[in-house]
Amino acid sequence: MKRKATLLIICCLFMIGCHTYDSCPVTPTRSDLTFSELARSWDEGVPLGNATVGVLVWKRDSSLRFSLDRTDLWDLRPVNGFSGEDYRFAWVKEQIRKKDYLPVQKKLDWPYDRDPAPSKIPGASIEFSLSKIGSPSEVKLYLHNALCQATWKDGTQMQTFVHATEPVGWFVFKNLKADVEPSIITPIYNKTKEDGSTDPVSGQDLHRLGYDQGKVSREGNQIIYRQKGFGDFFYEVVVRWERKGTTLYGTWSVTSSSSGDKAADEVQEAMKRGLKNDYHAHTDYWNHYWAQSSVLLPDSILQKQYENEMYKFASATRENSSPISLQAVWTADNGKLPPWKGDYHHDLNTQLSYWPTYIGNHLTEGMGYLNTLWNQRDTYKRYTRQYFETDGMNVPGVASLNGEPMGGWIQYAMSQTVGAWLAQHFYLHWKYSADRTFLKERAYPFLKEVAVYMEQNSIVDAKGVRKLEFSSSPEIFDNSLQAWFQTMTNYDLSLMHFLFQATSELAAELNLKEESAHWDSIKRQLPDLNVDKEGSLTFAEGYPYHASHRHFSHAMAIHPLGLIDWSDGEESQRIICATLKKLEDYGPDYWTGYSYSWFANMKARAFDGEGAAEALRTFAQCFCLKNTFHVNGDQSGTGKSKFTYRPFTLEGNFAFASGVQEMLLQSHTGVIHVFPAIPRSWKNVSFENLRAMGAFLISAEKRDGELVRLRILSEKGGTLKIALPQDVLEKVKLHPNYVVEGHQLLIETTLGQTIDLMAK
Repeated sequence: MKRKATLLIICCLFMIGCHTYDSCPVTPTRSDLTFSELARSWDEGVPLGNATVGVLVWKRDSSLRFSLDRTDLWDLRPVNGFSGEDYRFAWVKEQIRKKDYLPVQKKLDWPYDRDPAPSKIPGASIEFSLSKIGSPSEVKLYLHNALCQATWKDGTQMQTFVHATEPVGWFVFKNLKADVEPSIITPIYNKTKEDGSTDPVSGQDLHRLGYDQGKVSREGNQIIYRQKGFGDFFYEVVVRWERKGTTLYGTWSVTSSSSGDKAADEVQEAMKRGLKNDYHAHTDYWNHYWAQSSVLLPDSILQKQYENEMYKFASATRENSSPISLQAVWTADNGKLPPWKGDYHHDLNTQLSYWPTYIGNHLTEGMGYLNTLWNQRDTYKRYTRQYFETDGMNVPGVASLNGEPMGGWIQYAMSQTVGAWLAQHFYLHWKYSADRTFLKERAYPFLKEVAVYMEQNSIVDAKGVRKLEFSSSPEIFDNSLQAWFQTMTNYDLSLMHFLFQATSELAAELNLKEESAHWDSIKRQLPDLNVDKEGSLTFAEGYPYHASHRHFSHAMAIHPLGLIDWSDGEESQRIICATLKKLEDYGPDYWTGYSYSWFANMKARAFDGEGAAEALRTFAQCFCLKNTFHVNGDQSGTGKSKFTYRPFTLEGNFAFASGVQEMLLQSHTGVIHVFPAIPRSWKNVSFENLRAMGAFLISAEKRDGELVRLRILSEKGGTLKIALPQDVLEKVKLHPNYVVEGHQLLIETTLGQTIDLMAK
């Protein structure tokens, strides 16, 4: 009996520990977001997420509102008309030759604007009435805890977080004296009165999806909402709560039929685990994430924006998550479909979103992108066989959750070379990880499939020059007949140069000599990139960069592809300077926010720290809302762009983070450069565990303008090449195992070796 009683007491104590409803401890940082009131619009809400589910915390009318989302909430109905004899690029080329382009627009472009789906769809919202407690006087986002906290003057406090690894969110109110309960507010799918909006940028009405309105039911302290979508698809939203004195706590979940999970089970399991246990697991994840790398900048604007970008990055991607779509886990909560249907734009949006993966030392988080691309290869091959009528693999430039093409301006939505840009991310993962298994099983096979398609899709003219019969450059001349160039665009050409060069390199790394030679021979058949009389990269021969434009497609060879690099010598430097000058001369009238972020990356590659920092400050101050969301248009009224609209997309945010990283560390040439592009005024700056190609983790610090700390961890061993100031080289050149060549230090490292170059 005594033994049973003891066990009973232990179990009771355990249950009490698991269900402690005290507030969640937080760790403030200098970059946390602090507001004096709740946001009044969904796109300014406080963002929380775990790459599967997400929430925006804001105020609608007189209620505290949680806008709930999940990445696999999609209407995946097929695009009407994407079949038949005219669903072929050969047919498109026939219309171009006949100068009769309207049939192409009707077939492949108009459905995107006309039809509401395929599209990402919203989840639902949870609301807490503020009529009895009023509005909070302070709202904070604690970045390192991924937690939102609202505080009232009477001592009431609300904390909420999305569990880092489970598809649930938690909320807890303390010192809550009024009778407050959550309610579920559903999207209105059966609205009878149209607002007339058919524009996919501002968002189409939800009722155009044709759904019957879902049902909401309550069972005690649990509310369930079940919504049927297209075909057999449905999703569920459940909120469950308890009240203990002045403490109200509870969980919510969003699940879809495609996941196999049940929201009611998820919230029940969460309540069994308890707030304390779930928050402990949540903070464990985030502590590990923040430990992967960090930067400390003397510019407070850039520092705050950078930490918020890296916070959003971890909220939007995981190793086995869907890739980052236009809005990731924060779909519009305004009664409409999200901007551009919340889809996967592979003409730059997904690519830019993953730029901070590599130098930022977040390769694991970046695998969500690569795993999805890898797992959807059969879909891409089927699309390639049907539309391009070749073997190998290309990827739709605008795609749904399952990788199917959605159409639009086909110069980018069904681009001939978009697969090469996506392949670059497989190449970069190999270069930064030095993971030979990934090289053999993922990187080279993916690049090879795209290269096989690209070889077959191109033609060789009588002079032995390989080219595309009709070429394009994203958004140049929009979706007109003129958008099809008779000569190769630098966009298509630079991607083909990269693809065949990288495929040859990876084949050689795997000792596939014949394959390497084959891909190299294809590359050597390509024409050179075109430049104008000033040496600036053009759109295509005869088409110089002549007007402000948001997409720097013509300059891909500079960044991100690195085909033209400062280290190549005077001719490359002349091209880089001329290209950047022309961008500046024609000005940013028709740039968007991501243009400034991209420009900063290019400025960093040109070792222009002042220019990079200026572009990043403009982005942060002019193109972001107060919650740091990038909204494309200039919100400052200072003329940084003639675009002043505010559709929220994420690629500009994450390209910003990459710009900061490029200022601090570069290694794309095979030589590591520490602080290569920082402003002269940055006398005190440091970073921890940024990643260089070759799987080297670098930590460095400048103090009073002098390099005082430089530590290198070699994860995989191999030759380290690092450019160093002369005074540092003088200190290390006498080491028996170090070799100094010019301004570079060469060290043969071993697996796991740590080198502290500044140690006395």
